[in-house]
Amino acid sequence: MLKVTTNFLRTHFSGLVLSSWIAGVSIVICTNFSYLFLSPILVSGFVGVFIRNSFGISKNDLPGVFFSAQKVLRLAVILLALRISFFQILGIGLSGLALIYFCCLSSFLFTCWLGNKLGIDRKLTQLIASGTSICGASAILVASPIIDNSEEDIAYSIALVTCLGTLAMLGYPILAGFLGLTPTVFGLWCGTSIHEVAQVIAASFQRGEISGEIATIAKLSRVMLIFPLIAFLGFQSKVLQKSGNSNFRLRSFPWFVLFFFLLVVINSLGLVPPTVIDPIQTLNQFLLSMAMAAMGLLTSTDALKRIGFRPIYLASLSWLFLGSVSLLLLRFHAPN
Repeated sequence: MLKVTTNFLRTHFSGLVLSSWIAGVSIVICTNFSYLFLSPILVSGFVGVFIRNSFGISKNDLPGVFFSAQKVLRLAVILLALRISFFQILGIGLSGLALIYFCCLSSFLFTCWLGNKLGIDRKLTQLIASGTSICGASAILVASPIIDNSEEDIAYSIALVTCLGTLAMLGYPILAGFLGLTPTVFGLWCGTSIHEVAQVIAASFQRGEISGEIATIAKLSRVMLIFPLIAFLGFQSKVLQKSGNSNFRLRSFPWFVLFFFLLVVINSLGLVPPTVIDPIQTLNQFLLSMAMAAMGLLTSTDALKRIGFRPIYLASLSWLFLGSVSLLLLRFHAPN
């Protein structure tokens, strides 16, 4: 056990320190300049992108940065459950969940149709559709072995959905003020149409705790669509049958979602004392900022230079379709 811990620290230490340093600096900035109404999560992402594209990061930092962007993020999302109870989930209601799933399904089908019209390779189109409609890079990584994509397709798709999700993260809080969206509608809009979990959190909490909590629930409800996505793509391509890889679903399913809902149950039953919740939420803000910093450190602005224009058109129109359709429906049908 000691040897494993020592090896982990040796390979991950520098990247963890870098991500933690950015998170700490961002929290200090937002604490001292609270009138700017910026979240440490958002500032951490900006700082990470700036460092990556201005100075670069060492290869020695990559294991720790990847760990922060993946494992730390999942832990932070699980701990967000301490802010949520079933009373809030019931606030979204069956009609709200149905609306979320309708928007995601229509976005997936629209993207596949448009990709065919634009003459884009079916495999690349399905990756972009998966990332836009469900959960960004995570959905792309889950879908790619089934679709049997090249590494180039995977890199392109992740770069596109990450960049567009970042635009949504920055633009949604501004648009919410102009459009006069209620906290509930704004939270549902973020959770329904922004790509990555961290991006949803960063955008939604800009407008308050209620928006952030609702957005988290809506987003994780979208993540559950990975199950039918796997079934659909597996049936279409018959990859599972040909490879005999019957354990793929279990390995690929984002289990952190189940832990999140388990903690929601525990919190709903009142089993977690308030004296414990407050310090955990403080720690969780740091973990979220750390994960967002890592995502920024992994974002290269040069990545899109290698992509042709048609996939960019496809991803952009898919993103606009999901954002506009979900906003239109939520304005008229979401609870206040």
